[in-house]
Amino acid sequence: MRGYFGIGVEGVSKAINVGNLFRSANAFGASFMFTVSAVYNAEDSTSDTSDATGQLPFYAFDSLSAMRLPNDCSLVGVEIHDDAVDLPSFRHPRCAAYVLGMERGSLTPEMVECCDHLIKIPTKFSLNLAAAGAIVMYDRLTSVGRFGERPVVPGGPAQPLPEHVFGEPVWKKKQKQRERARRS
Repeated sequence: MRGYFGIGVEGVSKAINVGNLFRSANAFGASFMFTVSAVYNAEDSTSDTSDATGQLPFYAFDSLSAMRLPNDCSLVGVEIHDDAVDLPSFRHPRCAAYVLGMERGSLTPEMVECCDHLIKIPTKFSLNLAAAGAIVMYDRLTSVGRFGERPVVPGGPAQPLPEHVFGEPVWKKKQKQRERARRS
């Protein structure tokens, strides 16, 4: 899978759910985790049984203005919002950081303003923070990862992943284009 993703939370109301979110992030192959304006002590988290903060880079940003993401990393807010795209219709950016709001609250308007994309999980009501994060990461894995097509009928055979066909190196294409342009 090309690209990377990180996941984080703005504010914290239940540290146990952040631990569960970070454990899932470790399981789904996140590249980093973060908190913004949150009081979260990873050492006190009994729910992160994978020790995700010991395995992956973890960033605790004191405020939104202190938050830093890698260059070309899209910030994707997970929020029930009128402008949010339903998750099944969303194309995940190659490089992304997903941010969720704390339970009993939402992303701040300032955080929403900073987001490049807003997505929502089409449910009847708000989900638990860790569950929502796991659904977003699973959706990313299934839509960006390299998996064969699903069977046409339930229980049918899984379709094999098509053999990858390598094109010629990009620099060779550019050389040929320059040569054609020079001859014209």
